[in-house]
Amino acid sequence: MGFKSGFICIVGCPNAGKSTLLNSLVGEKIAIVSDKAQTTRSKITGILTRDDYQMVFLDTPGATVPNSRLGEYMQKTVFASLIGVDVILFVLDAINGMREKDEMLIERLKKTDIKKIGLINKLDAATPAQLNTAWAYLEKAGCFEKLLKISAKSGEGLRELEEVLYSYLEEGPKYYPDDMVTDMPERLLCAELVREKTLGLLREEVPHGIVVEVDKMGLRPDRKLYDIWATVYCERESHKPILIGKGGSMLRRIGEDSRKEMELMLGVSVNLQLYVKVREGWRDNIRALNELGFK
Repeated sequence: MGFKSGFICIVGCPNAGKSTLLNSLVGEKIAIVSDKAQTTRSKITGILTRDDYQMVFLDTPGATVPNSRLGEYMQKTVFASLIGVDVILFVLDAINGMREKDEMLIERLKKTDIKKIGLINKLDAATPAQLNTAWAYLEKAGCFEKLLKISAKSGEGLRELEEVLYSYLEEGPKYYPDDMVTDMPERLLCAELVREKTLGLLREEVPHGIVVEVDKMGLRPDRKLYDIWATVYCERESHKPILIGKGGSMLRRIGEDSRKEMELMLGVSVNLQLYVKVREGWRDNIRALNELGFK
């Protein structure tokens, strides 16, 4: 048997554990994770390479009913990501169980002839009754070639998943170098790390209206130090003081937490400078969305 490769799309509703699954599969953090819904806004590519195969995973935004132009972009991303893939992984949160939006997504998936695997996630936290109920729902759907119980967080069941995926792959080329785990630019990875920290530190109404842009980054020629300048945009003037905090305390904390992760990712010291600006109503402004990379 020759070298095998293929593209695998990860879909599911918000907070099902898709990004955690992607990170666990490739063995590195490339997708930010938060307990807040709609953390993933764009398609994220993760690459798993072994001696005899390469799996290219596409993590997608959570499928839901959009309530903004950004939401519409995200939902288009979900279904556009299905084009040309070899396998679809549908992730179901066993604790929350099957909801209306899960059912709607499954109905869309039924219209494709792509191989589908149903993943019942949170094996580490769900009760046996919750796991069995979720299994029964997916079995009844009748569109999955295989059902598996997994824990994206602990890694339980992922080796079996990898083996099943391998059996579905065809012989093909190696699309990426062995040491590459994502094709996301470092600028975007750094911007997403800053956004992850805002999601974790700020209260509910603020972080969903935040987007981060790395304005400039570069390695100093005389020492191993990255200088990174980034702007955190919020969509309301009232959110700006919350982001900055008393005496700059919140922005400083966001910066410190972000810098530590950037240093781990880049392997060098980082000098991070954060700025806060208001971009009123950017989530519903087509021009602003295009300028911010949501095209």
